[in-house]
Amino acid sequence: MAAEIVNPRSDSAPGSAHDTPPRSGDGTENGLEDPFDPAFALHRGGKMAIQATVPVRDKDDLSLAYTPGVAKVCSAIAEQPELVHDYTWKSQVVAVVTDGTAVLGLGDIGPEASLPVMEGKAILFKQFGGVDAVPIALATKDTDEIVDTVVRLAPSFGGVNLEDISAPRCFEIERRLQERLDIPVFHDDQHGTAVVTLAALRNAAKLTGRTLGELRAVISGAGAAGVAIAKFLLAAGIGDVAVADRKGLVSRDRDDLNDVKRELAAITNRAGLSGSLEAALSGADVFIGVSGGTVPEPAIASMAPGAFVFAMANPTPEVHPDIAHRYAAVVATGRSDYPNQINNVLAFPGIFAGALQVRASRITEGMKIAAANALADVVGGELAADYVIPSPFDERVAPAVTAAVAAAARAEGVARR
Repeated sequence: MAAEIVNPRSDSAPGSAHDTPPRSGDGTENGLEDPFDPAFALHRGGKMAIQATVPVRDKDDLSLAYTPGVAKVCSAIAEQPELVHDYTWKSQVVAVVTDGTAVLGLGDIGPEASLPVMEGKAILFKQFGGVDAVPIALATKDTDEIVDTVVRLAPSFGGVNLEDISAPRCFEIERRLQERLDIPVFHDDQHGTAVVTLAALRNAAKLTGRTLGELRAVISGAGAAGVAIAKFLLAAGIGDVAVADRKGLVSRDRDDLNDVKRELAAITNRAGLSGSLEAALSGADVFIGVSGGTVPEPAIASMAPGAFVFAMANPTPEVHPDIAHRYAAVVATGRSDYPNQINNVLAFPGIFAGALQVRASRITEGMKIAAANALADVVGGELAADYVIPSPFDERVAPAVTAAVAAAARAEGVARR
């Protein structure tokens, strides 16, 4: 499959991005769509298409690509199932699966409305990692049904990227799929965010002459990203990390925690803090925002000298960069119009490319840490306060992450070639 940034339809073809309908009387269609808005123009007809990799020019080509020639390949795979990787697209394609319950900042908008995002994810896989991907939006929110459906679809794919599935169901869905499948399963909202955050944090620490072990972090948000970042930073050796949800810090003394947050309370917040996010920020070295909302300026001002503020909510960061810069040595956001964008596209294409390259059975913690380290190393000697993480358009990123992940998979014994 070829997923291209440019709409593959010609300008004159029906459904072309340039074949927009006449503007209606109020400048919109159905009260919502403006056909002259460039976002609608780009999306008209979808952002991707299926494209053959072999020619079908005549009857000889047809007999090889389809019957009778294809029967020989089918029979060989039936005899030796592992040949499916060599003679089909399986080892080069990822399923991008959602139920539409946590789409961008829009929330539970349903499977149909999630498709533009899933198509976008698929073209990013292709553009930045050379990996083909197929958007799959499921018309169910039931955990059992999602798991069973993905398991049944899995023979067609080399990996599964879970996307925009709400917490806490996303944790169980990923865990159960990892248990039942022998291909990589990766919830990008969790692990992609964590990998890029760790890479940026490593470089920020390096820039200021510190190690991860010297840092105390506070995370705003105990959803998919917040939980994953906390666990990942602990695995990487951070000194301490506390996580806050809407009711305050996740701590052992709270009796209102679900299973995921109880597990989180057991491994985080070694300082034993309780109460509000703002109180926890006093003297903290790192703020990581993945929740939205607003953090008051006095709370940021109370952080330790040389602090790092990663305010990653989109489109409105928890702390405006102008305010964060008054107190922090390094500021990062989730936005592309400010330096140091924490963008998942820096991680997931290379992670999957590396895993598929060696036919990994899963994506391990070691593979994710290798990805974060490789991503941090791309910055190299260019390290500066406004450059602790590379641009998604830096052509060094995907090859570096791919190679590091493949090597880690071999080292950890999950590679099959």
